Amino acid sequence: MFNRILITGSTGFLGHHLMPVLRAAFSGAELVGVGRRAGDLREPGAAARLLRETRPDCVIHLAAKSGGILANQAQPADYFYDNLAMNTQMFHEAWRAGVRKLVAFMGGCSYPATARSPIGEDQMWSGHPQIESAGYSMAKKMLLTQSWAYRAQHGFNSIVLIPGNVYGEWDNFNLNEAHVVPALIRKTIEARERGDSSIVAIGTGRPVRDFVYAGDVAATLPWFIRNYDSSEPVNISAGGRIAVRDLFAAVCRATGFAGGIAWDSSRPDGQMERVYDVARLHALGLSCATPLEEGLRRTARWFEEARQAGTVRL
Repeated sequence: MFNRILITGSTGFLGHHLMPVLRAAFSGAELVGVGRRAGDLREPGAAARLLRETRPDCVIHLAAKSGGILANQAQPADYFYDNLAMNTQMFHEAWRAGVRKLVAFMGGCSYPATARSPIGEDQMWSGHPQIESAGYSMAKKMLLTQSWAYRAQHGFNSIVLIPGNVYGEWDNFNLNEAHVVPALIRKTIEARERGDSSIVAIGTGRPVRDFVYAGDVAATLPWFIRNYDSSEPVNISAGGRIAVRDLFAAVCRATGFAGGIAWDSSRPDGQMERVYDVARLHALGLSCATPLEEGLRRTARWFEEARQAGTVRL
């Protein structure tokens, strides 16, 4: 189907999960995975140069600047510019290079802050994203417009997928940048080792989220690459719901931390409820079925091993 597949961001979080899946699913194709060392995709001409050098007929565009709520609040301009620059140029140059298909990803935080859970894809344009991550969220949201525009004018085949709150091995555990799952895993493991009686976490613990294991997201990609040819986005998540307070208890079971938690309510919660409608995903015959407790155990075990090996982002 495809002879050469270029994967940007292949050395990142989701890329680590995706590469073995692609090797198994597309054994007859050459996979070209590139990370940050391949060049700065924000720079003019970088995307065109990469495409000339690799000559792919399919591009999976994972490269992004991403981080947790604190990092987004501190650097909204960086999150906006970096993502907009990378995405806009990769789309445009992939079309110019004759790429047959481009797969891109955006975050569920691009949905409006007022979206009603479960959040269906039809709610995307009904309001502005939450302000805490609006720079990142709006830059990613432009993927949908670019996919539609290049399909309408040029017949360029691109798809945009919307993973939920993704967690798993190879995540970013830097506490200034991490999302809630890796942050809680790191904090509880380090507190357990120090013998602390409690940890401090940002927010109130009241927000409700829908978490999806990264391996499940990666497992859906071969189907989308082979079969989905529409600019209509698709949510990829578990469709479950859990309050962050209850997530803390689940993380404690995964990490063996027996202490408590102090919620720093002076710090932002973000959107209070974000659960995804996965009816469209299920209608395609796909699902993300790894139980949260199992995914957390895998992630916690990996973190401890990777920290020992010095291969985790701290």
